[in-house]
Parts: sequence; C-alpha cells; structure tokens
Amino acid sequence: MISKDFFLALDDLEREKGISKEVFIQALENALTFACKKHFGEATNVEVKLNPEKATIKVYSYKNIVETVEDPDKEISLEEAREIKKSYELGDKVAKEIAPKEFSRIAAQTAKQVIMQTLKEIEKNQIYDQYSEKENEMLIGVVSRVKDDGTVYVEIGKNQMEGVLMPADQIPGEKFKFGDKIKVYLKRVKDGTKGVQVVLSRTCTGFVKRLFESEVPEIRAGIVVIKSIAREAGYRTKIAVYSTDPDVDAVGACVGAKGVRINAISNNELNGEKIDVIPWSEDSLDFIASALSPAKVYMVQGSEESKEAKVIVPDDKLSLAIGREGQNARLAARLTNWKIDVKSYSNAVKLGLIEGESEVAEDDIASSAEDLLAEMNDIISE
Repeated sequence: MISKDFFLALDDLEREKGISKEVFIQALENALTFACKKHFGEATNVEVKLNPEKATIKVYSYKNIVETVEDPDKEISLEEAREIKKSYELGDKVAKEIAPKEFSRIAAQTAKQVIMQTLKEIEKNQIYDQYSEKENEMLIGVVSRVKDDGTVYVEIGKNQMEGVLMPADQIPGEKFKFGDKIKVYLKRVKDGTKGVQVVLSRTCTGFVKRLFESEVPEIRAGIVVIKSIAREAGYRTKIAVYSTDPDVDAVGACVGAKGVRINAISNNELNGEKIDVIPWSEDSLDFIASALSPAKVYMVQGSEESKEAKVIVPDDKLSLAIGREGQNARLAARLTNWKIDVKSYSNAVKLGLIEGESEVAEDDIASSAEDLLAEMNDIISE
C-alpha cells in the first residue's frame, strides 16, 4: 500500500504543469518495470500496476502461455498453466505477484531517475508542441535579460517561456533593457539535447507582414492581400499589396491617412526603417516597374520563361533606381522574384536595346525635379 497523498500529488501536478495523471501513471509504471527488470534480471517478464483508487502498487512477474516452450524464464506450456488455473488458453499470461519488499534500494533509485527523466521529456514535448503551433506568429514579450554579446532573452506566453533574440535577429540600432515590452516574431522552435529553444526575430519579412496585419484592418479582413515582401532590416522594406475590392486602394489602406498607419509601423516598431508599399500587378513587367519605386521607369523588357528583365530608366534617375549600394534594385528583384538589370536610357541606346528618340517626353521633364529631390532625401536619410 502506498500513501494516498502520492496520488493526490498527481492531481496537483496535472493542474500545475498540465500533465495528465494517466500519462504520469503510465510513465511511472514503465519506470518501475524497468527498475524491476534491472533488479530481477532482464530475462524476467515484469509488469507494474498502479491503482489510484485503492492507492496500491503491485508488481507481477509473468510468463506467456505457448504451445512449445523455448524460453522457460518467459514462457510456460498450456499444460503447466492449466495446473495453476484450468481456464488458461494459448496466448494468455500467467502472472505471479512479487512482494514489494523484494525491491532493492538500487531498483527504487533507478525508478526515480527514470521517472524524473520521463517527466522532463513529457514537459519538454508539451512545451515544444505549444510553441511550434505559434511558429510564424507575432507575440508580445518582456525582456528578461540582455547579455554582453547583445543576445536578448524575452519571456513569452502564459508560462513565461524564455525565447532568444540573437543580435542577427535584431534591427540595427535598436537597444533593449530589462523589462521592455516588445513585439517579436517566433521564427523557429528547436528541440535540442538541452531542451526546447524558441528562436525569435525582428528582422525577417514575416515580422513586417504580421505588423501590417495588426495595423491595417483591410488586411485582417482579407480585402487587401500581401503578395510579397523584400527586406533589409533597419534600412528598407518593399511590400507588394493587392486589393480584392476595386473600391479599395491597397496602397492607400496600408499607408493610412497622412501616413498614420505606415508611420506607426516604421517609427514605433522598425526603428525608422523605410517602407515602400508597391501595388502588385498580374503583369510582371508592370510589377517590376512599380517595384523600383521611387524611381520612374522608361521601359521594361523581359522574358517570363527566364524571369530576367532589363529595365531602362532616364539617365538622371539611374542612381535612384539602383539605390545606395544597389539596395533598391536588389530589393525589387527579391520582391518580384525576377533578375533585374537596370540601365540608363543613353546606355540602352548605345547597346541597341532601344532606338534613340529626339525628344524626351514632357511628363519625364516635369518629374525630373521631383525625382531628383526624392533621390537626395533618400540618400541623406540613409
């Protein structure tokens, strides 16, 4: 007989850690079976049965009833079995109770170790399942500690699981301190030898997507759809959006009145990162032209088969189209999933890609000052 308090403790464990009593009893039975085998010898078939209602634990050694006995330690013939009880049939088990006093201290210690290990494994699996379901979601957490190397640990969830935000997953220039309440993106859950590790991020494109979903009601409602995102965290993001309702302007919905929505994302969450909201188009060449915003594009030539495009821009817009250190063109290529080669108008004429024109379109002339100013502001702010 064992204490009823033991089984009452299982009820407490179920409430506190969410581990069901049945799972724990099964683990305990397995652990004690393992200990008994170690004690009585591996050749013996052993079963341990716990009865929470009667608060009992019983240990049995048993033999399987077979037609021909090959292993006397584990098998018994039907004839011998029926000498014990006439109702036995082939395939039944003949069990014999082992007195608990025959347990050695070593067996009990072994059982304890296996039980603890089993409990840790159950708890680890529960944590893994709980957080793996939250992969690719945005969570709100509290900074619990910051290491000297810049690694930030963030408590998330009701059980205050500690996730890790590595320096590479932090937006350049942002600093955190103990107690800061921050938004993070659950990038990955890893099940390692040291337990479950929750990897967080603020630099991946998924984080930007979740921020827009949180800030823009039209996206949450499915009216505005995010088609693709390209990002260089801390510097610039391009996001392509599409409206399923012709009366709703996808870009305008994301930007908000006087830029209130996009500024809330950029300034409050992304440390001032530039965000270009691009209208998505089924026409790949039109989409590429838009993706190179804020630069105006003269012409796009491309092949759907090879996914390669040559983009021709007015001479005075070449640097704006390419961007500082090629960033604008690079992000446009990632956004559209096309290889983009940007060339100036005069260079395209020299290469024979287009025929030269004697006059420049009036709208190009009118927009030159505006684009030059945009280019200067872009470079200064970077």
